[in-house]
Amino acid sequence: PGPASEGPQVPDKETKATMGTENAPGGKASPDPQDVQSSVFHSIKLFVLCHSVLQLAQLMISGYLKSSISTVEKRFGLSSRTSGLLASFNEVGNTALIVFVSYFGSRVHRPRLIGCGAILVSLAGLLMTLPHFISEPYRYDDTSPENTPQDFEASLCLPTASAPAPAPSNGNCSSSTEAQHLGLVGIMFVAQTLLGVGGVPIQPFGISYIDDFAHHSNSPLYLGILFAVTMMGPGLAFGLGSLMLRLYVDINRMPEGGISLTIKDPRWVGAWWLGFLIAAGTVALAAIPYFFFPKEMPKEKHELQFRRKVLAVTDSPAGKGKDSPTEQRPGESTKKQDGPVQIARNLTVIQFIKVFPKVLLQTLRHPTFLLVVLSQVCLSSMAAGMGTFLPKFLERQFFITASYANLLIGCLSFPSIIVGIVVGGVLVKRLHLGPVGCSVLCLLGMLLCLFFSLPLFFIGCPSHQIAGITHQPSAQPGLELFPGCMEACSCQSDGFNPVCDPSARVEYITPCHAGCSSRVVQDALDKSQVFYTNCSCVAGDNPVLAGSCDSTCSHLVVPFLLLVSLGSALACLTHTPSFLLILRGVKKEDKTLAVGIQFMFLRILAWMPSPVIHGSAIDTTCVHWALSCGHRAVCRYYNNDLLRNRFIGLQFFYKIGSMICFALVLAVLRQQTKEARTKESRSSPCPEQQLLVSEPGKKSEDSRV
Repeated sequence: PGPASEGPQVPDKETKATMGTENAPGGKASPDPQDVQSSVFHSIKLFVLCHSVLQLAQLMISGYLKSSISTVEKRFGLSSRTSGLLASFNEVGNTALIVFVSYFGSRVHRPRLIGCGAILVSLAGLLMTLPHFISEPYRYDDTSPENTPQDFEASLCLPTASAPAPAPSNGNCSSSTEAQHLGLVGIMFVAQTLLGVGGVPIQPFGISYIDDFAHHSNSPLYLGILFAVTMMGPGLAFGLGSLMLRLYVDINRMPEGGISLTIKDPRWVGAWWLGFLIAAGTVALAAIPYFFFPKEMPKEKHELQFRRKVLAVTDSPAGKGKDSPTEQRPGESTKKQDGPVQIARNLTVIQFIKVFPKVLLQTLRHPTFLLVVLSQVCLSSMAAGMGTFLPKFLERQFFITASYANLLIGCLSFPSIIVGIVVGGVLVKRLHLGPVGCSVLCLLGMLLCLFFSLPLFFIGCPSHQIAGITHQPSAQPGLELFPGCMEACSCQSDGFNPVCDPSARVEYITPCHAGCSSRVVQDALDKSQVFYTNCSCVAGDNPVLAGSCDSTCSHLVVPFLLLVSLGSALACLTHTPSFLLILRGVKKEDKTLAVGIQFMFLRILAWMPSPVIHGSAIDTTCVHWALSCGHRAVCRYYNNDLLRNRFIGLQFFYKIGSMICFALVLAVLRQQTKEARTKESRSSPCPEQQLLVSEPGKKSEDSRV
């Protein structure tokens, strides 16, 4: 049997709905409810609507972890490298199976497979919340006994004789405790893997289904609507994270008497799990219609009136003669190339696996294709690192809450990315850019992106002065983690209940480390303020405030993020022209496979390793680690200057790599132009058509399997 796009060959059960109006008297539809139901789901427009909602929900659930990455680190004691590995595991399951999508093609019932994948994504989202429900309630001060308020007396400087004997930092670390912690983290890794596996059939099968059964003139419009709606998913994920992280993590099991934490306290942990529940429910609801769509439906016969009117106004005579990557001539949908992709449909799974390396190496022989893919690998590495750790970076660098950081990113960064992609496509269309023009646009976009990224190295807040941790030339000489002024205290070395001396702007990791022996609560109109007094380590015996010291430069976060958003928009200008360079850089029959290889390389070389690389770079800037069972857990304090230089420097490195690749693409294309001009008198009168073919003398059979 031929491909589905060759004709509306609909099975008998599914043709009943389309023939109901012909068989009924007077042309009226059959009253059979099954026929009515089937006729509703024989609309490609309804499929586009459902698929837009599903992909929006899928990107929302896969992007939600990035919005709460720092919260998950604090809750489960993870380093940034571990959390980056957790985020990248979403791509592991996806990459392992995405190659077989090319093999299965239209052999399977695509809508049902999409629905099954969406159900798996929903179950993976529910599995991500399981560690919250099976773990103990969050205790933000582990040094306190069970029968006292969590941060009331446990952190005070009490005489050694009268203080309760504190358990050593490893006292609660039995083998079962460590196994439980590993089990909780392992559940999240499994959930992230399943999240990637469930997402495998959703986008490829959805796009091919739309392209097969939509009118050839309507297909680009439908896909454009699909991508536009889908791009809002990550922005909604960060908006959802902003709302959920304002709620306390144990909102479903609050302790008696409530908690004394505020959202600005560095020990605050928001309800990270609640967003996964909401997103998983949304995906499950969006999956239901896919079980009612047919395997094949009649191909759409009419062009949309809306599209016809728009084209009549916007199309210029100069543009009608140009070949557009989205234009399709009548009859092209039924004309299939006898290339590797078509041959692959006739192979068994084993034969497909054996032949894939040969096809891969053959495609990589195109220099333009290889260079453009390498530039996209650099850009995707930059995007993966920025998307995963930008919220945490803003929290630590500018001392703002996780909720506020997510709100800023959702409102500024992601809209700028959408604008950049749209503007890039409009420039290509309006200027009728060829391969050389596309490469010039990509190079110009990356140069401007680098220019606006330079000020980011100098916009940030200095690190707080932490007693005993950071060097303080203006503080008391000889101040160490356990100075002589607190020798009589029985302080826990791994306690964390920060207090601030506002006069000297020095922060202590607990009131005990400041030598404070009493606690005072002053009730104000809207909130209560906690002070610690009788502090032997504070100059002038001044009282200290509970919580970290306020930053004087938190307002710089807005101009910083505006520059990041502008750079992101300029980098996204390259999205459409670089994609066209890939499509025009390989032979016509190899295009589909080239796009599949492109996405495979982006996952393996960018989306999987980049979060781990960025997380490892962030970990190298830590100056004080929390310990869990003798091992490093979450980082309490960072060196802000090192954090900024290494995080932004890593982004800068990827941007330079992308710019170099685009410069090489331009050089290759210009060289091909010169060679074509020298042969113009004795070769084809239209040498421009051969500019992007790396080996013009090769026979077309070389591209076949």
